[in-house]
Amino acid sequence: METRHFQLEGMGCAACASAIETAIQKVSGVEHCSVNFGAEQATVAYNPALTSLEKIEQAVTQAGYRATPVVEWGDCEALRSNRPWRPACVPEAAAGQDLLQKVWVGGAVSTVLVFGSLPAMTGVYVPFIPTWLHHPWLQLVLTTPIVVWCGQSFFLGGWKAVRRGTADMNTLVALGTGTAYLYSLVVTLFPGLLTAQGLAAQVYYEAAAVVITLILLGRWLESRARGQTKAAIQKLMGLQAKTARVIRQGEEQDLPIQQVVVGDVIVVRPGEKIPVDGVVLGGKSVVDESMVTGESIPVTKQEGDEVIGATLNKTGSFQFRAQRVGKDTMLAQIVKLVQQAQGSKAPIQKVADRVIRWFVPVVLAIALLTFLLWFSFTGNLTLALMTMVGVLIIACPCALGLATPTSIMVGTGKGAEYGILIKDATSLELAHDVQTIVLDKTGTLTQGKPTVRNYVTVKDRVDKEEIKLLQLAVAVERQSEHPLGEAIVNYAQTQGVLIQTLPSVSHLEAIPGSGIQGFVGSKLVQIGRREWLAELGIDCLGEDFQQERWEEAGLTTVWMAVNGTLQGVWGIADQLKESSMQVVKTLHRMGLEVVMLTGDNAKTAASIAREVGIHRVFSQVHPDEKAQIIQTLQGGKGTKTVAMVGDGINDAPALAQADVGIAIGTGTDVAMAASDITLITGDLQGIVTAIQLSQATLRNIRQNLFFAFIYNLAAIPIAAGILYPIGGWLLNPIIAGAAMALSSVSVVTNALRLRHFHPR
Repeated sequence: METRHFQLEGMGCAACASAIETAIQKVSGVEHCSVNFGAEQATVAYNPALTSLEKIEQAVTQAGYRATPVVEWGDCEALRSNRPWRPACVPEAAAGQDLLQKVWVGGAVSTVLVFGSLPAMTGVYVPFIPTWLHHPWLQLVLTTPIVVWCGQSFFLGGWKAVRRGTADMNTLVALGTGTAYLYSLVVTLFPGLLTAQGLAAQVYYEAAAVVITLILLGRWLESRARGQTKAAIQKLMGLQAKTARVIRQGEEQDLPIQQVVVGDVIVVRPGEKIPVDGVVLGGKSVVDESMVTGESIPVTKQEGDEVIGATLNKTGSFQFRAQRVGKDTMLAQIVKLVQQAQGSKAPIQKVADRVIRWFVPVVLAIALLTFLLWFSFTGNLTLALMTMVGVLIIACPCALGLATPTSIMVGTGKGAEYGILIKDATSLELAHDVQTIVLDKTGTLTQGKPTVRNYVTVKDRVDKEEIKLLQLAVAVERQSEHPLGEAIVNYAQTQGVLIQTLPSVSHLEAIPGSGIQGFVGSKLVQIGRREWLAELGIDCLGEDFQQERWEEAGLTTVWMAVNGTLQGVWGIADQLKESSMQVVKTLHRMGLEVVMLTGDNAKTAASIAREVGIHRVFSQVHPDEKAQIIQTLQGGKGTKTVAMVGDGINDAPALAQADVGIAIGTGTDVAMAASDITLITGDLQGIVTAIQLSQATLRNIRQNLFFAFIYNLAAIPIAAGILYPIGGWLLNPIIAGAAMALSSVSVVTNALRLRHFHPR
């Protein structure tokens, strides 16, 4: 399966999005399709062996729209190809300019029409308005270009919908304004038809022109506001350096960023942006990584350290070797994840989607019923027509279609600003409902850089023998990626053990959650938990290593046996992160249950838990048991929403099992792939920010949905004339058009308030 994004053109409302979704789903080989009306994009998962991009594009074209594949940002190879790719997040400047031009022309003509129609509209003679200005023939001449040129998109869109056997917002606007225009045309050509029946020969050209202009104005304002919802991605894209100073053939050359390849040596001077990801070869400097990671404190970089593209070099100069370029850089991956999240649908949107499918047909039925009822009861054709036009124009499926995606787009973009990458809209919504937070210990609550604090051997060991034991330990542990193994290797080096002189290891085996073992020459070396060695039949009970006091002080004990005999033990400590205690306190204040889950022994786990303020602890847990504990916390039928926070390979099953998996970005790629939310930095404050952002976004979505539903529920009956029998009040089609235009703008504007979100 492959997943591609398509930029869509020609959508007028959320009903169009539904029509495109249906058309793509019918293509053989398409597994899933999701159309985001707010982002104007389709996300399609398909089998390339059964279908192609061209067939998907063709299906959209046959549905009356246009789709262009979106090239992955940073994919220089795709951009250089002859394929008609659409670069990601390109502002629709031309379309916006065309809309604005029509609004200006429509506004100027509509002003003249309304001014000339004041006597007819108010029933009062206005002496300073010449009679020729409200002559029907002049109004016909002025209105026709507005209907034909400015309103072209509505009538073409409505006609395409008819050909598809569907109806959308274009249908409503085309019917409403077309009815007002054609009715006025008949009155202009044959006024006697109405006067013979005792009806006033009144025209409504100004209603058709003003409504088209107002709706175009609403679309332009909505387009501008929706453009601001993409500001986060555009800001991220703007971070990338345009050129790089590359050393080739012994000379420094300034090359476009697209020409940098893996392996290039790049020079970075003070004040310059780092162009791509890589590893420092020489020199030393301080780098501001806040624009990518959200971490405000600059980081010192020297030989061997990794640097991230788009970050800012502050003081010194250095050289580094390019490791990831183009679409593989961290910045490109962040952009990709944010785009993926912004193009996804939240579960809460399903209600709106169901309503939208039936919205336009129901409005058409209500409009027709309104006409028939008023004409039957009053015999007033003008009244019946104007109420029908009002119903057609005031109904707004766009507000419903924009309510969720615009908030999701702003919310996920805001998360990226804080260094929080949200996988999709579902993850963002689920985070809102989290009741229990499960925290891994090593690398999550602690810094993940443990150090040896104590090391003792069995009785009567001499220093020379101790070094030999450390050599055996390092020979095995240097093959391990576990933080505790790294701590032992670092300690041994400080004691004079030379890595280069160590013997090779055979039959090496890592036992997840227990330890590691292997043969160094003829000696079987086993290093790990005391319980594991005991299970192997190694006597650990008789030795007094003061391990209980170490564990009560928060140290993790690691035991070593050679050829089945216990030889030594290390006491290893991992310092808590500065933010751990405050974050746990904040989570408690938010009413969440906080749980610690660790493979460490009970006493060490209890000591760490007491220090940070966690009351419920699961210790000595094997990796394969972590997912089971998450399942237990979720309840028999998933009654509790549980979030898991971890950073290691052994956390991946638990992250996948949790309702919301939160990976520490400083951890492994496996953990991040299994998670729903990734914190780019190791700062736990990101957990609080992610949950509060989710809550703010869901609150915003509910406000939008409430407004969209209430607006349509109240506006349609008023337009249908429900207040006319009570106080003689009837909604003017012009007011109906203004209300419809402003409803969509209001929803998007409310979503944009999320840009001012700050964690508490």
